[in-house]
Amino acid sequence: MNTFFKNLNRFVSTRFGLVLTLVFLIWFKTLLAYFFVFDLDLGGVYQHVLAFINPVATSLFFIGLALYIKNTKAFYITSWLLYILVFAWLFSNVIYYREFSDFITVNTMLASSSVSAGLGEAALKLFRFIDLVFFFDFFLFGYLMFKKKISFDQRPFDKRSSFAVTALSVMMFSVNLFLAEIDRPELLSRGFSNTYIVRALGPNAFLVYSANQTYSASQDRAGATEEDLIPVEAYVSENYAKPNSEYYGIAKGRNVIYMHLESFQQFLIDYRLESDGQSYEVTPFLNSLYHSNETLAFSNFFNQVKAGKTSDSETLLDTGLFGLSQGSFMVTYGGTNTQAAAPNILSQLEGYSSAVFHGNAGSFWNRNQTYKQWGYDYFFDASYFSKQTEENSFQYGLNDKIMFKDSIEYLEHLQQPFYTKFITVSNHYPYTTSLVGDEVGFPLAKTEDETINGYFATANYLDSAVKAFFDYLKATGVYENSIIVLYGDHYGISNSRNPDLAPLLGKNSETWSGYDNAMLQRVPYMVVIPGMTKGKIIDTYSGQVDALPTLLHLLGIDSSKYLQVGQDILSPDHNQVVALRTSGYFITPTYTSYGGRNYYTETGEEITVPDESTTAALQLARDTAALQLKISDAIQTGDLLRFYKGSGLKKIDISEISYLNSLKQELAREKELGDASTSIYTKNGNKSTVDLFNSPSYRALHPEQFEPQTTTSTSSSEETTASSTTVPTTE
Repeated sequence: MNTFFKNLNRFVSTRFGLVLTLVFLIWFKTLLAYFFVFDLDLGGVYQHVLAFINPVATSLFFIGLALYIKNTKAFYITSWLLYILVFAWLFSNVIYYREFSDFITVNTMLASSSVSAGLGEAALKLFRFIDLVFFFDFFLFGYLMFKKKISFDQRPFDKRSSFAVTALSVMMFSVNLFLAEIDRPELLSRGFSNTYIVRALGPNAFLVYSANQTYSASQDRAGATEEDLIPVEAYVSENYAKPNSEYYGIAKGRNVIYMHLESFQQFLIDYRLESDGQSYEVTPFLNSLYHSNETLAFSNFFNQVKAGKTSDSETLLDTGLFGLSQGSFMVTYGGTNTQAAAPNILSQLEGYSSAVFHGNAGSFWNRNQTYKQWGYDYFFDASYFSKQTEENSFQYGLNDKIMFKDSIEYLEHLQQPFYTKFITVSNHYPYTTSLVGDEVGFPLAKTEDETINGYFATANYLDSAVKAFFDYLKATGVYENSIIVLYGDHYGISNSRNPDLAPLLGKNSETWSGYDNAMLQRVPYMVVIPGMTKGKIIDTYSGQVDALPTLLHLLGIDSSKYLQVGQDILSPDHNQVVALRTSGYFITPTYTSYGGRNYYTETGEEITVPDESTTAALQLARDTAALQLKISDAIQTGDLLRFYKGSGLKKIDISEISYLNSLKQELAREKELGDASTSIYTKNGNKSTVDLFNSPSYRALHPEQFEPQTTTSTSSSEETTASSTTVPTTE
């Protein structure tokens, strides 16, 4: 043992030995943070291996820079300074994560108030006794230096060897990045989640990534001026579609309930799956809504997302603006850009409260920051819901019925009228989930593609989950005073798989074309207005960017003073050119341009030799689509809404919004209002409505909750929240 310590002392007393020792210490501390502080949602051996190796390359690169310094004193000062900086970044994230369940971005650091909120007065409160482990080496090295157990190496490291260390670190990082891309393709370009970047590449690489994101965004923002609003305002004014008097204000003052149907495509509506000589209706409840007199159903409503997918659809629906041509708007700009989003508009004009319910990590797609800029009062993420088990969830989060039921505990304390969004996940690739009770038994399709085979079963589950929540709304009486909007966020079956899907749709795989891919970009958009009798199926061509102006007009709010590039679909002035997010792609009732080819929309026939009038019409549609995207991009990348005063909206102070104790905030507001409270809980005689959610499968999982018992108390609600755990997942 004595020999070991002597050899260790000799090793640490060399310059290269000291650098490797400091790298080892950072590696060890990073793993401590990974497994005892951060929730990286590590799944499987591969992701654990990535997490195990990712701190090494960047730590060796940064600390190894000291090897270029020849002067002995300068080398030791620099090496320790670099080590302290790398450690300070790690430990700052440890403290920050405990408060915000996220990692520090450069944007956060630049916003001094946010940093002080996370790392200033809260730091001591967030410090844990176990954190002393992070500092043990400072005490140890201090003691060894004091006792002169470590000597200084006077021999400088030659430049060639120093460069070799740098090259080695770069090579190691390249391998790390390659392995990370295998686990999560487009990791850096799509910007799924801060958690994903840290999990795959480590906190040091995340800092560089965040700096690059911030720089790119700031360059666009810095170059924008108030004068850039002139063409934007002109476009919005010229393209405003006045409301349809038949429907304007028909839902005024009602609760707004958005139901986000994950990966749900329009072809599922009224679809019957043939299996073993029997015919199975995939989505019976959604079909009934689609054909109801209480529903405005849109048959030619297209998704307009790109790399941001789910986050793009949220951006489109909540803001009336597009996502980005590359990456996710919510990730790149969501936490900083001024927005005139639906929850903010309804709050300031009509006194609405607002909340999002989603069984996923709050940091995914940067929701926990973006929602603040959009004006959401509350965000109930995975940390508020049941702990995931094999019975109630699958790899992408809680099964939808569990999420819906768990949401009621928080929904019932929300003041009415409210604007809410429920984001489902069960109908998500790869379309396999743990189903129990009334969900078991729906047949799988029979194709050569397992993804397609499971798609219909998970869609059937989603359908029954939506029905269960509708039943709850009706049981509480909330249904009659609400407007429920159901929408598909993006395609579920990708274009590469569509030829295998073709036979199920009565198509030929051999003749499948870009036109067929374009038509499968349709997603459901249904607006249910209880009590209305003039519902119908509307064939107008439209896209997700048109949803917000349509909703505002139904609520009796004129959308003309907001910088939105979509149009009310119900308006007689609606322009039926649907711009897809990929440049040059568009769909109209007459023409479709997709994948570099043009088609007649009605027949699908390719236009190979267009005549003069057809060429002109195609160019007009292409220019119309391109201009809409250009105006939206100008607003989004230039943050032009910060200059705009025409909306009359007051700027949101995001420092006053926190999603850490949303239930406590709701209860405090409820108590403050007293008898004037309009929450479901208050209206129900201060009794919980949780037991009115009667999903058979939920009862099968939790029979104890449906035994005769006393009314759920406020304290038990708080205990449930406190005992739940954050489970970051993917979308």
